[in-house]
Amino acid sequence: MSDLILPPGVQMPENIQPIESPIEDATDEQKATALPDPAGYKILCGVPQVSNKLDGTELDLVRPSDFAKQEQSATTVLFVLKVGPDAYQDKERYPNGPWCKPGDFILTRTYSGTRFMIFGKEFRLINEDQVDAVVQDPRGITRAM
Repeated sequence: MSDLILPPGVQMPENIQPIESPIEDATDEQKATALPDPAGYKILCGVPQVSNKLDGTELDLVRPSDFAKQEQSATTVLFVLKVGPDAYQDKERYPNGPWCKPGDFILTRTYSGTRFMIFGKEFRLINEDQVDAVVQDPRGITRAM
């Protein structure tokens, strides 16, 4: 990166080495620092994992892992982890207050937001207005094909 022109006083960090999992003896609080803090009006959501076992069958049927991954990435159900400092602050646009809070399951459009992985788990950053509904029990909700 020696050809890169940087502003005065700004230096590129050394090469960042990716890791596959949290540091072994890290506390839960230290592990939680891997989650980004949403900026502005963004909402940080976790993507619930799709079970490989097919419910409602007498046999122990298992979904192919590629199918389960596809269902997980196309999910419309997300779990709210953190809400950005500017989300829902516009009283004119949100006269009834926030549409969701940390701990809520929400419905959003398929493939919404910025998708990224941390230690093999998928997360998304969505805009505050991408929340379509709050869901009390997400277990029966599946994406329509």
